[in-house]
Amino acid sequence: MDIKKIAISLGAAALCVGAVGQNPRKSQNVIDEVAWVIGDEAIFRSEIEKMYAQQQQEGTVINGDPYCVIPEQIAVQKLYLHQAKIDTIEAPESQVRSSVENRINFFIANLGSKEKVEEYFRKNMPAIREDLMESTRTYFIMNEVQRSLTKNVKATPNDVRRYFNNLEADSVPYVPMQVEVQIITINPTIPQQEIEDVKAQLRDYTERVNRGDADFSTLAIMYSEDKGSAMQGGELGFHGRADLVPEFSNVAFNLNDPKRVSRIVETEFGFHIIQLIEKRGDQVNVRHILRTPKVSASDLETARLRLDTLAGQIRNNDIPFDQAARYVSQDKDSRNNKGIMVNQQTGGNRFEMQQLPVEVARQIENMEVGQISDAFIMKDERKNRDQVAVVRLMARVPGHRATLSDDYNLIKEMYEDHAREDILKKWIEKKIKETYVKIEDGWDSCDFRYEGWVK
Repeated sequence: MDIKKIAISLGAAALCVGAVGQNPRKSQNVIDEVAWVIGDEAIFRSEIEKMYAQQQQEGTVINGDPYCVIPEQIAVQKLYLHQAKIDTIEAPESQVRSSVENRINFFIANLGSKEKVEEYFRKNMPAIREDLMESTRTYFIMNEVQRSLTKNVKATPNDVRRYFNNLEADSVPYVPMQVEVQIITINPTIPQQEIEDVKAQLRDYTERVNRGDADFSTLAIMYSEDKGSAMQGGELGFHGRADLVPEFSNVAFNLNDPKRVSRIVETEFGFHIIQLIEKRGDQVNVRHILRTPKVSASDLETARLRLDTLAGQIRNNDIPFDQAARYVSQDKDSRNNKGIMVNQQTGGNRFEMQQLPVEVARQIENMEVGQISDAFIMKDERKNRDQVAVVRLMARVPGHRATLSDDYNLIKEMYEDHAREDILKKWIEKKIKETYVKIEDGWDSCDFRYEGWVK
């Protein structure tokens, strides 16, 4: 069990309201009856219907009767929140606000505009934000309680081995085919004239906004190359300093006049101009327009030929791949790791094919282990620029049932998840015994997940 599944959802479902079904155990004319009592708190039918609507909205699979499963989930939440009061655990408001703004930006990006978000949820934006603040605050508090309860879980090799040996055969996970890849990348030099042209464009946008001839958000929609924010008029939502790259953060947090536009800011992503929307405590919400200087086709071809020459030297054993990566590659994540690509999702060196950049996956699909590709052009999606790369297939591990020797980290993670689940289950059942619980007639004929609800 993933302990985070106990916590309240932060998805779009957190905003749904209204009943979406009728409890077959109850009269359909009763809207807000008491279903459970936990300690001195009641769980109302309306709460259950609301969470049912939430889970239906997000497509959550409910394993069992929703009018058994959902009240129990709410009751477990109340146990965690009560413990948080005892331990004086509170949600970090800056992180709550940042998370809420990220969620709102996610909704806007997927639905197209703030107006469409409001239409979808049948609420105005302040009400949406208020609902999300409450659910997000609950999420943070419950996660902190769970983290505190399970913080001492540590796996020894003997623990992992014993856990693996006791797994039923059909519980041993299947690991899809994975690969290990070395990479060398070169970012071709961008002509100074291209950089000056981009800066001139941004200066023009700034002058138009400052003169009142154009709206910043309109220009962002039309010209910004930050796909994630352009359709929102360049708005990023509330963020703390640490959420933004330093060069951008330093300027954004020093803005004071929402009517003015910042100087041009250079970051690893390109060149920006920024406009303040609002400051709130230690967070700021700004708009920006990003323009990225482009590499010319001739410079890309020059870099490709240069890297092809290097690939030939590696094939001829004139220079080891890892040494070439250290001195030539401009990929900071792999350069000091012998050129070995690191899977950002797992922290390890192995990738399933769909986890690789598309261009890399295409190159190695039919390569033999040890083979080195020709130089090819690939997109650095993070920085929205073209670069040239060459890769070497280090290993191809066929799909297989997990083994301790090949998949120790996976088994270790499974063991630790199991250990945390066991601790939380025992804690919940202990709390149930210590807490006054009353389940009204018609709501108690259930096969509950945790023991002790029905006295």
